[in-house]
Amino acid sequence: MNFAHICDDHPDDAVAVISRGRSTTYGELRDQVARIRGGLVAHAVEPGDRIGIVAANNWYFVASYLAVIGVGAVAVPVNPASPAPEMAAQLATVEASGAIVGPAARRSFGAIDPASVPSLQLVVRTSSDDCGDGERGLDTLLAAEPVPIVDRDDGDLAVLMFTAGTAGSPKAAMLTHGNLRSNLEQMQANPARAQHADDVTLGVLPFFHIFGLNVVLGLALHTGGAVLTIERFDPESALEAIAKHGVTTIAGAPTMWAAWAHLPDAPAEAFATVRIGASGASVLDPAVRDRIEERFGLELAEGYGLTEASPVVTSSSGIPAPPGSIGAPLPGVRLRIIDADGRDVLVGDAGELHVWGPNVFQGYWKDPEATAEAFTPDSWLRTGDLAVVDESGFLFIVGRLKDLIIVSGFNVHPGEVESVLVDHPGVEQAAVVGVTHPHSGEAVKAFVVVAAGRSVEEDDIIHFCEQRLARYKCPQKVLFVDEIPRGLGGKVLKRQLRDDDQH
Repeated sequence: MNFAHICDDHPDDAVAVISRGRSTTYGELRDQVARIRGGLVAHAVEPGDRIGIVAANNWYFVASYLAVIGVGAVAVPVNPASPAPEMAAQLATVEASGAIVGPAARRSFGAIDPASVPSLQLVVRTSSDDCGDGERGLDTLLAAEPVPIVDRDDGDLAVLMFTAGTAGSPKAAMLTHGNLRSNLEQMQANPARAQHADDVTLGVLPFFHIFGLNVVLGLALHTGGAVLTIERFDPESALEAIAKHGVTTIAGAPTMWAAWAHLPDAPAEAFATVRIGASGASVLDPAVRDRIEERFGLELAEGYGLTEASPVVTSSSGIPAPPGSIGAPLPGVRLRIIDADGRDVLVGDAGELHVWGPNVFQGYWKDPEATAEAFTPDSWLRTGDLAVVDESGFLFIVGRLKDLIIVSGFNVHPGEVESVLVDHPGVEQAAVVGVTHPHSGEAVKAFVVVAAGRSVEEDDIIHFCEQRLARYKCPQKVLFVDEIPRGLGGKVLKRQLRDDDQH
């Protein structure tokens, strides 16, 4: 069944989306989405076509997302704040034939060299007033005759989500209609943590991230609740919105909870309407969790997931999990913790977490080598994360096998940043590692060998990266070194870089 059917059975007058001060009911949303589907079909969009959605958290994203998958095409959410080269590279990687571009991406998208995305034929702007030559306005699509949702099987591709994956540079993870829907059903299986039709969900986690796309937006639409979209997180204004709209569920990254925990003037009743508070995407500082509970009386539940699992794997919500635990697997999800020899570990011993379930992705778009590396021979997903399980069956993440850096819940692979660094004319060699950061969990730190005869400043290198990478991927600190340590095989010794940095 097409995932876009998640909105079908909710009352016409129930609020679905609150965006930019305006409420859209499910009846209105269904009509709008049907017309956008008609507009897409009129512009020759066919099942299987990849369509980029380059928009912030607002009505434009919600309606476009449902319309794209509703015609059987594949939605490709893209960070609207990405620099033009990164945006173009992602659209080119999936051979996107179209893109729907929101106001937040107007400048970056406009800077894309058309030759860099030769497959791109249809560009839809939010308004006809913003359109360039050959582009269309979303308002013109809304004037089209509505068309029904196209039938799709559970195994058909619905979304391509860019992620650092388990190895290598960012790749497009292939998520099917069945993957997305099964994870929503898994999250709803425990009545103690299920969402309801009268819930109002805070939609501040970016929808171009799988946590925001499926856990926040998807689950709200699935249950018939309302999602309050927020395009840019500001702790004070977010608290005002929570109170004004009676928000009842919040899923956030640790950086959000840390900002609220240390907001000086936040009232004690700031989360009085909230019945579910959850933290995910990276490890939550216990001090932040305790401060949220002490200041506001809100108990936070932690969970674990990854893009390749659509994303939720475990949750501590609604169960007596100890502090710091990521809880237990969702119904229908099977886990193994494997040692270096491929054997199941004993209780209390650490090993790599492997996942199996209907929510696990199909692989990476046109990258069979990376797909093979992501799975065991018997089709278990290798997460690259080290975990332990206690005698009660509760899980704890204790580290990572891979070099992946997680900044505020976003995956950053060192290889992508390093390739940009060595493009700088003054850089001969470069390596990056993740270092602990009090607010974002980790931050990117670069080690750079300057090219002979050149003089380079730290700010120059950081600025160079900011023109080519999303901000969260850019180094916050650059250390100039005489050489990059390497092993006998030439591989960079990342552990030595981290150790040397601490001395």
